[in-house]
Amino acid sequence: MVEELEELEEGFEKVKEEESASKKVISWITHNIKFLLLPGSRLEELSNREFELERVKGKRKILRRFKSVLTITGIVIVFAIVTLAVFGQWIALQTFEEALHTAPGAWNGPSDAHPLGQTRLGYDVLARLIYGARSSLTIALPAISLSVVGGILFGMMAAFYRGWVDSLIMRVADVFLAFPGLILALVVIAISGRRNISDIMLVYGFLGIPWYACLIRGSVLQARELPYVQAAKVAGAGNWRIMFRHILPNCIQPIIISFTFNIGTMILSLAALSFLGFSDPTIIEWGNDINNARGHLYDSPYASLWPGFIILISVLGFMLIGDGLRDALDPRLKNL
Repeated sequence: MVEELEELEEGFEKVKEEESASKKVISWITHNIKFLLLPGSRLEELSNREFELERVKGKRKILRRFKSVLTITGIVIVFAIVTLAVFGQWIALQTFEEALHTAPGAWNGPSDAHPLGQTRLGYDVLARLIYGARSSLTIALPAISLSVVGGILFGMMAAFYRGWVDSLIMRVADVFLAFPGLILALVVIAISGRRNISDIMLVYGFLGIPWYACLIRGSVLQARELPYVQAAKVAGAGNWRIMFRHILPNCIQPIIISFTFNIGTMILSLAALSFLGFSDPTIIEWGNDINNARGHLYDSPYASLWPGFIILISVLGFMLIGDGLRDALDPRLKNL
């Protein structure tokens, strides 16, 4: 008798659940009859869910593009170079002073004390490779940063104000871009008569401003006529607020990509400058080591081989990261 009562109660509960489910379906159809009958109508709840899904999915797509083999390889290479630059004094077998001063055993081959051999005046090749990473990044990063800041400032002013401001800035930029950067750097350093690290950094920083000015100018010329800029003007925003608050965030993408590419280019230019003998004698630089060992390519090839190899790897790492950033941030490549 008890079992029969329990079965009846379960039957009543199932009937109530079915009735409540049918009522919910009828209620939903009644409230959303417009969505069911009129083409193009949308539900607010579904629209919000779709927006959140697309936003998360878009972020995942960007992160997924960074998972390519080449981009990961570039990240690993750059991480290794930065590690050498930051923790070099704990990694190297010699201190910076010992790597900079002479020692017995010029042009000796690899040994237990010197795993990669020795170069001119007994310098340890491995120690100079490690400390050379710090010198390259110390010059390249501030120089590129100076070029980016100056290029953004002048490029945005030229594109936003137009007229004689644009003509003056762009003609000066054309004059500097007409000459090879390395030749201009050699001329400026030779005229100044000083070869310290700060002067080299400033020279390359100022010579990079015209390139970034032309790069940002093209993007700003397109963005300055868009509706959100006109709306900011109508709202009473000042010119500098419009340029740096509204236009710059929407035009910064090519600058970020070019910044990463040009770090590798800057390292290569510094090596070329040192190879030609225009380097700071108080620092350790890879190009200078290649210059010192170029007369011993047959009897001591390792002295120039390893600095050249580390330059190749460093430039390749930054180029691969820049290529990955371009693929991830460029909307035209999202379907590739």
